[in-house]
Amino acid sequence: MVKTIEWVGDAVVMIDQTRLPAEETYIHCRNYQEVAEAIRTMVIRGAPAIGVAAAMGVALGVKQSKQPAEEFETICSTLAATRPTAVNLFWAIDRMRKRYQALQASGADQAAIAQGLEQEALRVHDEDIEINKAIGRHGASLLPVGGKVMTHCNAGALATAGYGTALGVIRAAVEGGNPVAVFANETRPFLQGARLTVWELQQDKIPVTLITDNMAGYLMSQEGIGAVVVGADRIAGNGDVANKIGTYSLAVLAKENNVPFYVAAPISTLDLTLASGKDIPIEERAGEEVTHFRGVRVTTPGTVVRNPAFDVTPNRYVTAIITERGVARGPYEESLRQLVSEAVAAG
Repeated sequence: MVKTIEWVGDAVVMIDQTRLPAEETYIHCRNYQEVAEAIRTMVIRGAPAIGVAAAMGVALGVKQSKQPAEEFETICSTLAATRPTAVNLFWAIDRMRKRYQALQASGADQAAIAQGLEQEALRVHDEDIEINKAIGRHGASLLPVGGKVMTHCNAGALATAGYGTALGVIRAAVEGGNPVAVFANETRPFLQGARLTVWELQQDKIPVTLITDNMAGYLMSQEGIGAVVVGADRIAGNGDVANKIGTYSLAVLAKENNVPFYVAAPISTLDLTLASGKDIPIEERAGEEVTHFRGVRVTTPGTVVRNPAFDVTPNRYVTAIITERGVARGPYEESLRQLVSEAVAAG
């Protein structure tokens, strides 16, 4: 699998996902501001991956700071201001903040604090890969044997520290001997499915067919799609799911065609402080992502554009939510809280 993000001591190295699949280019973020810019511009994207990037950004900022006590909250707030929807970003920053406060309280000097934060960021990275593999193990048996699976956006190794959430379920199924084939939605307007998911699956030699987003309903009815599996950027306490724009439409189409709709995400993506998806902030991105493609205008100048990056799928369309602690089914207010309680008890 491709290395999405790596800590190299004096920099955070990440594959530039805006250039895939044409170029496999890696950038070196040498300060926390560059990490923040990489998150904002989607050089790195996917909820778990930007959480890892934020953790490393905090560690890098403190390591380089001459006055970390004065600058720490500025470092955190700069990273937190990059993208509003994916809760993993804020979860990772909060985890680094708690570690920083614990090190301060212990009387550690600046060098020890910097080393402790580096170790914590590396733990966030390594734990994410293991979490994704556990999600894959829990979800693999839900996929149709030898069947066809549809996915949306990219929830693979590129969206995480490695292995992936939705694609982790698919990878685990294939590794377990289930030769599933994938239908990947292109995912307008940023084309994460066309550029990233197809590329990833081709690297693993997993059969994949690319379709445009508006082909999904027709092909569900004609191709015998056995399941839809997607990732998530934030899941409210009632099981409403925020994910890449177009997910809501796909879930409605799945229900109409009696196709199970699965969401694969780590416990850190659950936001039980929110009663429903109505409370999830939805990022609105630049209109140029819609009016242009790779710098070429595709519509008339002055066209009014809406470009929400995410939508919210109501829980009634979600068959199950696959986490590293197990599979949650409705009523989600109960099942999700149970999984979180078990995760807290396990430490």
